[in-house]
Amino acid sequence: MGNSFGCSASGERLVSAARDGDLVEAQMLLNCNPCLAKYSTFGGLNSPLHFAAAKGHNEIVALLLENGADVNSRNYCGQTALMQACRYGHWEIVQTLLLFRCNVMRADYLSGRTALHFAAVHGHVRCIRLVVADFVPSALYQAIHAGTDVDRGGGSNAKGKHEQSALSKFINKTADGGITALHMAALNGYFDCVQLLLDLNANVNAVTYHYGTSMDLIGAGSTPLHYGACGGNLKCCQILVARGASRLALNCNGWLPLDIARMWGRHWLEQLLAPSSDASIPTFSHSNYLSLPLMSVLNIAREYGLQSSPTSSDEIDFCAVCLERPCSVAAEGCGHELCVRCALYLCSTNNVSSEMLGPPGSIPCPLCRHGVVSFVKLPGSQAKENKLHVSLGLCTPCILHPRDLDQPSLSHTPEIGRNRVASVPSEIRCPVTCSPFPSMAIPLCTCNDGPCPSFEPGEVETQDGSPHHSQASTVDQDKIEGPRLDKTTCSSMFWGRRSCSREHQCNSEINA
Repeated sequence: MGNSFGCSASGERLVSAARDGDLVEAQMLLNCNPCLAKYSTFGGLNSPLHFAAAKGHNEIVALLLENGADVNSRNYCGQTALMQACRYGHWEIVQTLLLFRCNVMRADYLSGRTALHFAAVHGHVRCIRLVVADFVPSALYQAIHAGTDVDRGGGSNAKGKHEQSALSKFINKTADGGITALHMAALNGYFDCVQLLLDLNANVNAVTYHYGTSMDLIGAGSTPLHYGACGGNLKCCQILVARGASRLALNCNGWLPLDIARMWGRHWLEQLLAPSSDASIPTFSHSNYLSLPLMSVLNIAREYGLQSSPTSSDEIDFCAVCLERPCSVAAEGCGHELCVRCALYLCSTNNVSSEMLGPPGSIPCPLCRHGVVSFVKLPGSQAKENKLHVSLGLCTPCILHPRDLDQPSLSHTPEIGRNRVASVPSEIRCPVTCSPFPSMAIPLCTCNDGPCPSFEPGEVETQDGSPHHSQASTVDQDKIEGPRLDKTTCSSMFWGRRSCSREHQCNSEINA
């Protein structure tokens, strides 16, 4: 049985190639039928783009996108390839998806999680840095928090305030039950993620709410400090208190963060979380993962591409970092020239503090160590936009309720390449609001076929063999302060319990 995009056998071969990283096989299949890039497995669980993003095959991700795959396509759970890449920490793929202008604001159908939530819950700080790149202007760090525009032209404050508002809304976007990315990073003890989110204006006193489908064992009205007390990471709790988290905040159960720490056996936090505590709190500098030049170089890469094409071959200044590609961008301030690929890699990976050489969030120049706040494009290059493609998937209402097509025929582009997809005109758009998964009662399931931790400290156990623990256990395990602890939380502990069945289907298909 086939589908509208080609033989299912070829589609399954492409899925296998995307999962296994077989670039030659994927290239051959797409050369024969580029529409296979939009193929999805039986039941629409995952597309080849989801498989490649989850498994970390960056070249196949780029190949699929170049052949018309929808960068914002969703799987059965409503998750995009960006969410899968953030779940598993593949920052190179996050970078590629951003170059193709993926929508970072998309939330899944089950719990309303964005890619930022997926990166925070597993501690992938580089993915967080990239996901927020379009919201952090390449300007002085103080301007982000003051809401002012400090460019050399002395522009108005409106632009800076707008950027600050957009950044704050995105960072503090809530999932089901009011859970923010800061809640999840504090719960799992990822100090680097907590520090970066706080530097990006995350609300340190955001509270969860009681309505929703999430099963919150701490209780509604809990702040990130409540979650940090449950997780037990000393440094996370210290920086939350240092940034203004209230130790006197009561949740709906009437519990202080101190009560949460005692329930879960985090006795080393009692001195810090006591309401009348006089414990000294260390001074924390700005996050080393804050990258101010990332927005500027990302926009240059989107507009001109990663391959530099100099207008004259007589005198070519090759990049001093890679010695392979011509220079295409220059660092503001010191003026040293790099190729756009090296500049993008530098802004995406650097985690060296540059406060001694420049303002917080600046990236040290690899040639002179000067603090770089932004990059500018060198003259002489022609703009080359990435081709955007539109998904051809139709929702159920579109199929059941076709529009009257007796209107004038649509105009067609005279020449459309086989890899180009024409946009869907407004005349045939669905008149009904499309709801991919309407509300329905789904039986609750146990987490990973086992019981979740209870409130009693003596009953807190860990199932090290669970898939979710194995995904999160490879990142920043050495960052937990105090006594060595087994993980006592699970990924579905604070998410919608009804989501377990669907999400396990998609994950099991990827991890098969």
